[in-house]
Amino acid sequence: MSGQTVHYALMESPVGPLLLAATARGLRCLQFHRGKLPEPEKDEVWIESSAMLRLYQDKLQAYFRGELRDFDFDLDLVGTDFQKKCWNALCEIPYGQTCSYAELAEKVGSPKAFRAVGQANHQNPIAIVVPCHRVIGANGTLTGYGGGLETKEKLLQLEGVRLF
Repeated sequence: MSGQTVHYALMESPVGPLLLAATARGLRCLQFHRGKLPEPEKDEVWIESSAMLRLYQDKLQAYFRGELRDFDFDLDLVGTDFQKKCWNALCEIPYGQTCSYAELAEKVGSPKAFRAVGQANHQNPIAIVVPCHRVIGANGTLTGYGGGLETKEKLLQLEGVRLF
């Protein structure tokens, strides 16, 4: 029995090295690379292939140059229903805008669940494209980010967000 193939590649970016991985369904993973690959799901085979990730790399490079505001490729989101609901809501935050965790919780229909929304953000498998960097504290401050607050600030500045 053969498993699902996941192609992956590393790319340099203005916010450091990124690890990208995709399946036939779309982009599965985009994370700040810290030297090791994520644990494959059961029945997955990970194969390094820059050629298979070229489309995603090209779009990310255009984003970093300020030429692309919306990513239009398919995503292969793997998570719970609640996580997927949160990640899809993140994708609705327009380029160059931010919202709070409480606003995001309201958007997913769970107004009191801002901590759970924050945890879903923390588990976001596709950084930048699923823009969890656009979520800030209710008082306008930058709050935790998997890539670090400096990276979050860089991404928001790239998008023209004025920070306090």
